[in-house]
Amino acid sequence: MAEAVKVVNQRDQIRNFGVIAHVDHGKTTLSDNLLLAAGMVSPNLAGQALVLDYMDLEQKRSMTIKAANVTLYYEYNDKPYVFNMIDTPGHIDFTGKVTRSLRALDGAVVVVDSVEGIMVQTETVTRQALEERVRPVLFINKIDRLVKELRLTPDKMQKWLGNIIADFNRLIDTYAEPEYKEKWKVSVQNDSVAFGSAKDRWGFNLSVAKDTGISFKDVYDIYTGGDVEELRKKAPLHETVLKMIIQHAPPPHVAQRYRIPKVWHGDLNSEVGKAMLECDPDGPVIMMVTNAVVDPQAGIVATGRLFSGTVHEGDTVWLVNTRVSQRIQSVQMFMGPYREVVGMLPAGNIPALLGLDKARAGETLSSTRDMIPFESLKYVAEPVVTISVEPKNPRDLPKLVEALQRMHIEDPNLTVTINEETGETLVSGMGVLHLEVVLAMLAEQNLEVIASRPVINYRETVLSNAGPVMAKSPNRHNKVYVRIEPLSEDVIEAIRTGKLNENLDKKEIAKILRDFGWDTEESRGVVSIDEKGNIFVDDTKGVQFLQESMDYLKAGWIDVMNAGPLAQEYVRGTKVILHHFVPHEDPAHRTYAQLMPAMRKAVMGAMLMAQPTLLEPILGIEVSSPPELIGTVAGVITSKRGKVIDIVQKEYLSVVIGEIPAAETSDLSEVMRGATGGKAMWTTHFKAWRPVPAGMLQSVVESIRKRKGLPPNAPSAEEFLDKD
Repeated sequence: MAEAVKVVNQRDQIRNFGVIAHVDHGKTTLSDNLLLAAGMVSPNLAGQALVLDYMDLEQKRSMTIKAANVTLYYEYNDKPYVFNMIDTPGHIDFTGKVTRSLRALDGAVVVVDSVEGIMVQTETVTRQALEERVRPVLFINKIDRLVKELRLTPDKMQKWLGNIIADFNRLIDTYAEPEYKEKWKVSVQNDSVAFGSAKDRWGFNLSVAKDTGISFKDVYDIYTGGDVEELRKKAPLHETVLKMIIQHAPPPHVAQRYRIPKVWHGDLNSEVGKAMLECDPDGPVIMMVTNAVVDPQAGIVATGRLFSGTVHEGDTVWLVNTRVSQRIQSVQMFMGPYREVVGMLPAGNIPALLGLDKARAGETLSSTRDMIPFESLKYVAEPVVTISVEPKNPRDLPKLVEALQRMHIEDPNLTVTINEETGETLVSGMGVLHLEVVLAMLAEQNLEVIASRPVINYRETVLSNAGPVMAKSPNRHNKVYVRIEPLSEDVIEAIRTGKLNENLDKKEIAKILRDFGWDTEESRGVVSIDEKGNIFVDDTKGVQFLQESMDYLKAGWIDVMNAGPLAQEYVRGTKVILHHFVPHEDPAHRTYAQLMPAMRKAVMGAMLMAQPTLLEPILGIEVSSPPELIGTVAGVITSKRGKVIDIVQKEYLSVVIGEIPAAETSDLSEVMRGATGGKAMWTTHFKAWRPVPAGMLQSVVESIRKRKGLPPNAPSAEEFLDKD
């Protein structure tokens, strides 16, 4: 560790990289091999210890659940290097952790199983990396499977692997920005592709093959009767991968010149902009928090990328998003489950800071108050499954709430809400596995809970325009007129990805909306944008007392967006327009208690007149199976209201790509295993929100309302609206 601390000031000798992949393709086993290089794992344990899967739950399930940081020291050609590495999860339910990790990184080793090839989550994580301008290299793992399972000859192995490389380069062609499409494609010739077996601890690329004389024939011979120890000695995996990272992952001061314009939209010619572009250790302190964990003894540990300046113990920093200043109590570096105190770290590193109890993932830290925050993190999925939890012992309720709040801090993709009417604690996650992990983590804390069966989250929206409609305040002295329209899908997507949000300058918001076809007046009148994909617009002219009343009206709009009229689900994809407002002259008659309910009634009524419907989450599904089972797999998908989009025929297996409503997946495991005799492997991922089929809408609404203890029938517009 002492050697690593000496190198953190040498920017040329720092590499920030992550290990990303589809679930079970061997990321953490590869990470073990890299820890071996730094002397942190003994040779006979590397590939089995799974050091960075340090949670009991990860060891039991043989899968990575959180992102683990570690700093490695390695000497190459007598030159010392420091590697800040993050091992990330592969399962789609934990993809938010990949998103957060990539913001801190400049390079990524994409691990691909040699038999399975490019899978859906390989595509997802590679796309995420390219969107963050993180340069990928490719490690094709489990080469032994090509010999042991597929019985491929050396020539066929090379052809098979060539197809995987071509498939990976197609991803780069699809998702990389134009200037990086060719520059970042991987190839055997430039050593940006390596082959090996993380479990058996060997690996080589073209340079290593030339230096050692290893060929695919040697690999074939060893796995058909030789000793794998020979491969291990000739071509240790950690040396091949770390050399590949040194060669292709840029040092921080090089990467920041092209990454900063992508992730920060401030003035690049300002003092702050120039300092970040140059990764200047003497510039103002600028850091983005990418991960926050709760240490029971030390409190919140905020980890992230330091883009400029040097952080010291005792420094005071400004939390730009939260708008508070806090003092750094300790500067540390993560070493897997442990942390080392270092006292200070310069730009280009990934510090772990103690003392910032208000910091959360996505927070911008700065030594200057007039700092524009970094672009918000864009998640590829949304929470679509909810469970209700309650402690077996009522006395444990405060402990349960505290534990869930701590989990939400560490995993912002997990949402925790308390229903004030029923007192229920509701936990929403990316999928059933995500919630199973939450329950297992609660059990590890000796919290016995009763959990409901998982239920699918829906969204409410409108399919047509309505209004203007009018509603009066409870005292009948104020009138609110509202119109409503559905938002176009491109506007909703811009809100979801953070391109459009209410923290932007009003002129910037207006410009973006005009580009989407909005008229000038309406685009200037945006009052609020919520992250679920709704916009509130003021289209009134010359109304008295509007400014002082707007917060109360906005509160009414927010209330409906959080619980729509059909089933009290979140609303998505609506534009609510304040058409006109007639307030009472006396402030005592236009208080929050009067205007908030009036606005709420007007929005509810307008929604109910605009063809309200429910949106259900649709999951993408990818099923790998023997070719003879294609018809069976397709039959299972279509029997679940799903549809088959594509079938990819490979030599030894076939992949059926389709989509399926999340509501139909509760018994998918049993049905798919029963139909295929357990020979099919599949993954699902959130894909889109789609309207519930009209013939099912009434029964779905009734079942949700019954579950929530509401009257069976949704209200009518007349219950909310008034006549002049």
